[in-house]
Parts: sequence; C-alpha cells; structure tokens
Amino acid sequence: MKRKQLFEFEDQAWFPHWIRECMTRYIVAVHRLLGTSKTLAKLVARAMEHSTTHRIIDLCSGSGGPMLEVADILRKHYGYPELTLTLSDLYPNQEAATKLNQDGNEHTEYLTQPVNAADLDKNLEGVRTMVCSLHHMPPEVAKGILKNAQQSQQPICIYEISDNSIPRGVRWLALPTTFIMVFFITPLIRPMTWQQLVFTYLIPILPLAIAWDGAVSNIRTYTLSDLDTLLADLQSEQYTWEKGTLEGKGGNKLYLLGLPLAKKTEANTSPENTEPTVAQD
Repeated sequence: MKRKQLFEFEDQAWFPHWIRECMTRYIVAVHRLLGTSKTLAKLVARAMEHSTTHRIIDLCSGSGGPMLEVADILRKHYGYPELTLTLSDLYPNQEAATKLNQDGNEHTEYLTQPVNAADLDKNLEGVRTMVCSLHHMPPEVAKGILKNAQQSQQPICIYEISDNSIPRGVRWLALPTTFIMVFFITPLIRPMTWQQLVFTYLIPILPLAIAWDGAVSNIRTYTLSDLDTLLADLQSEQYTWEKGTLEGKGGNKLYLLGLPLAKKTEANTSPENTEPTVAQD
C-alpha cells in the first residue's frame, strides 16, 4: 500500500481533550469552506436508495463534523423529511453529545456510549457514514469496518478530503502553508472559545498540531489502489462496491460506497436524487 500508518496527535490517548476539540472545530470550518456538505449529500442520497430505513449512522463523529448539515440538506432537498441522524464514536465527545441531545431535535441524537465501527449493534440499521476518518484506521481495522457493513447488508459511505495521490515529499512541503492557513481560517470557527484564540494567536499550539496532522492525514489516506487491496476479499453478488474521486474546492476528494443489492423500494427512491460527476478507477 502507498498509505502509511504514521503518528497523528488526535489519535493519541494522552492528547489533551480540549485541544482535540479545538482541532475538530477547525476541521468543521474547513468543511464549510470546501462545500463538503452539498457534495456529501449527493453521495449519501445514493446510499439511501439501498437502505431499508431513512436513518444515517455516522461513525467516528467527533464533535459532529458536516453530517448535521448533510442530514438537513437531505430532508429539505432530497425527499427524506423524516430522516434521522445518529452520531457515534468509539470515544464520544460528551460535551457535543450533551449539547446535541438537549437541543430537543427529535431527528438527531448522539450516542454517549462507545460505538465500535467494526462491530456495530445489529439494531443500528441505516446508511453508515465515515467523513475524513477512515484514514485514521490501520488496514486490519479499516477492512473490519467495511466487512461489518457488508455482512450486515447496510450501505456505507466513506468520504475523505485528504489526498494521497501527490508525491509524499510535496506533501511535507505543504506543512508550513497549512500552518499559516490556520491563522486565516480560525475567525470562521463557531462556536469560538478563548482557548481557540489564545492557542492559535498567542501560543501557536493549534497551528502546529493542525499542520502536522494535516500533512500526515494525506500520507495515511487510502488511495484507490489501496482500497482495491482492502476490498479484495469482500466481493459478493449481494453487495457491490463503488470507488472514485470527486472534483471540488481544494483538489480531488476520494469516496467509497458500499451498497447492498436488495431490491429498491419506492419509499427509498427520491426523484430529486442526482449523481455526482465522478472520475472512477
């Protein structure tokens, strides 16, 4: 595999939780700039056509990411007004979960108990989504996640904004650029906290951590060829895999769809769903 399992600060158990939260809020701001939600909504809508329920199970949710907006787009523009969204994580963000669960939105919840993406409870039926998180998983775990979705006959949508197609040396050269970008993107972060400001502009811990993790994320991202390796033993007449890249702001975005081939029902097909333009491998 071209992909390498290098060190990221966010993955370390000792890494301070409040810094991790600041970093995830930064990533949410980046998603807004890149227009991730609209692109991702098209992919998830396609996966919804292969689901027996109007429910999304978001895995490795962190502080929420773009999936809240994606679900809103699907309700308003793709014919799924009763769509429910369940956020989850192996290490749930308890602060984000409490806030979300207390907002009183009957269509959205954040599970406060750990959820293993490679061994989901059979009651968690629906389209599984992983946004910018598969690259955190070593190959054996990533394959386990895909295998679990296939064996459970549940659709899964993987989406990555990092890119491992560029030569590795060039990616390391981009590290100082990312460091500088943090200073310009930080004012767009919501909610803003004093920690976000102090540890960006006065003590630049956040720019350093974000720049390092960003560079490493590219190197850890599975390429289309790497996905072939993961999927080599996961071929089935009842389940199909589709992979490719999407053109967008900031470069190509990689996606993988796992789709059960059960008969589509009228309830799961929306005439408003449109397919994205893709460059498939």
